[in-house]
Amino acid sequence: MNGLRKTILIIEDDQRVAKLIQRGLEEHGFTSTLAYDGLLGKKLAFQNDYDLIITDIILPKLDGIELCRRLRETKPDMPIIMLTALGTTDDKVEGFDAGADDYLVKPFEMRELLVRIRALLKRNHKTANSTGFILRFADLEMNLHTKVVKRKGIEISLTPKEFNLLEYMLQNPERVLSRVEIAEKVWETHFDTGTNFIDVYINYLRKKIDRNFDKKLIHTKAGMGFILRAES
Repeated sequence: MNGLRKTILIIEDDQRVAKLIQRGLEEHGFTSTLAYDGLLGKKLAFQNDYDLIITDIILPKLDGIELCRRLRETKPDMPIIMLTALGTTDDKVEGFDAGADDYLVKPFEMRELLVRIRALLKRNHKTANSTGFILRFADLEMNLHTKVVKRKGIEISLTPKEFNLLEYMLQNPERVLSRVEIAEKVWETHFDTGTNFIDVYINYLRKKIDRNFDKKLIHTKAGMGFILRAES
């Protein structure tokens, strides 16, 4: 939409919160559009080419989870940040499974939102400017261009966050990755010791990557983290 200023769609039914976010973004050089319900947000998202979308989960007419799922069908690479007052592990997993790239629990500081936005825009810029590239480990293969993952030639369906987690592990094979490192590099957030969503996603990956194969690739190092390693 705009060649220089990054454009952000804010979907938030609390008009006071929405305008506070809009003001904060514009003070830092962003252009933003407001939508106060999920259907209008979906319409604007499909009609325009935004650089990033911020959406609440609890919205009138169409909730943020379903909105995110629909956006992912046609805009798989669109950076999406979810805002919510719900902060349990299950809530976060639901948001990430729907396709959200990041998750911010209310109340939050504007500077934290700005950090998340800049990190996602930077990552998305790198992805958009990269050519097709294959990551391989043992009999596991990931195509970063087509987003296809295969093991022994069998295609494996992953959610966006499962894909991002596996991508990071493939980029760092044979090395123990701590929960803190995974949180910072994959989720671009500080690790919350009160939740176990990283362990949840590791288990998701194991079920898809290892369960139907004799040789296991994803291993836990007790008290340390996780490692992608081929069994001898």
